[in-house]
Amino acid sequence: MRQILVIGAGKSTAALIAYLLDNSKKENLHITIGDLNLEQAIKLCNNHEQAKAIRLDIFDADSRQSAIKQADIVISMLPARFHIEVARDCIKFKKSLVTASYVSKEMQALDKEAKENGLVFMNEIGVDPGIDHMSAMQVINRIKDEGGKILMFESFTGGLVAPESDTNLWNYKFTWNPRNVVVAGQGGTAEFLQEGKFKYIPYHRLFRRTEFLNIEDYGRFEGYANRNSLDYKSIYGLEDILTLYRGTIRRVGFSRAWNMFVQLGMTDDSYQLHDSENMSYRDFVNSFLPYSPTDTVELKLRHNLKIDQDDIMWNKLEELDIFNADKKIGIEHATPAQALQKILSDKWTLAEDDKDMIVMYHKFGYELNGERKQIDSTMVHIGKDQTHTAMAKTVGLPVGIATLAILNKKITTPGVQIPITREVYEPILKELESHGIVFNEKETEYLGYNPFGAVGN
Repeated sequence: MRQILVIGAGKSTAALIAYLLDNSKKENLHITIGDLNLEQAIKLCNNHEQAKAIRLDIFDADSRQSAIKQADIVISMLPARFHIEVARDCIKFKKSLVTASYVSKEMQALDKEAKENGLVFMNEIGVDPGIDHMSAMQVINRIKDEGGKILMFESFTGGLVAPESDTNLWNYKFTWNPRNVVVAGQGGTAEFLQEGKFKYIPYHRLFRRTEFLNIEDYGRFEGYANRNSLDYKSIYGLEDILTLYRGTIRRVGFSRAWNMFVQLGMTDDSYQLHDSENMSYRDFVNSFLPYSPTDTVELKLRHNLKIDQDDIMWNKLEELDIFNADKKIGIEHATPAQALQKILSDKWTLAEDDKDMIVMYHKFGYELNGERKQIDSTMVHIGKDQTHTAMAKTVGLPVGIATLAILNKKITTPGVQIPITREVYEPILKELESHGIVFNEKETEYLGYNPFGAVGN
């Protein structure tokens, strides 16, 4: 029986384990799930005869290495910063590795050893990164195969709440790690290309420079820029491209509202608040506003952000109960970002029957036989409930499919890599379609990058 070790039993792991167990008899698999929380790992096993749970502390080298040594292939579903501990052991014991996280510098440094040992270290094989890479490369290579020249590539992904569960003014709920939402865009300036011009958006302007998107049957969305668009010139083989932009999708109006927190400083994660454990939500807001012996917190905030009382932005703030003087942050030594996350989690956590939604949108502008054309490729996938989310499915399934492909020697190219080769993306995208993860394409004339109908550079 072939042994698969899954390290980490977090939110996205449920869909992965379900996929592996569904294929366990046919593929002769035994799945070991290791996590610090043994109870959670046991739950994921679902009493299946070909699965077992073990308590695994990633910082306990003996137990970690013992588990890796017994596996035929390892999947790390840990937070990204912990993959390297697993990866080094995989080199040591000659095991292939699969993760859904971005390739770190430390991981990339293992490429030579992985190749020398004939090991596949597949990374970025979730939804974003993952399905975005594969679906983009499939279209890019198809255009190139036909003799076309890529002029523009834009890609947007968002984890959102499904329309039937959209019950707040922000049109948003947490469908993934809330911390990643609160600190999104920090630590660097967004860099991208538009019609051959390098463009930059610093963090304090990020949420006021958005692009509008329309997706058939689902309405209007907005996208704000990711930090690392320019890296994809070489990754996707687009060295001569004129427009290259990767972004995050939200419903229209979210970014303008989120910008209030950015301007106040509430998303800062670089310092700790004094006595945050006993700080009320109202105290938290007031700590970012000027002192006044007479004005209320509400009045100071409206004045500071120039918000009228009948502005929808004001309604959005009130909906969060952010001026409550009784509710406490309740976190020792919290950063502003951690305090804000606590406040938002009260209102934005998915209810038991809530459904989430993954939205992905690629735009390809290209020239072929003297004609300029555009392909819009969209994928929308809706989850079942709070547990069986679209996010967990679109992360877990590609990981599981890639793992079996490596185990069955359908993916054999060794080294540290991401899913941008035909060997990888063609069979995985085909199988994802059987699980309802499907892209729809629409072709139109390409008129150049022009989100607002303006002319300029």
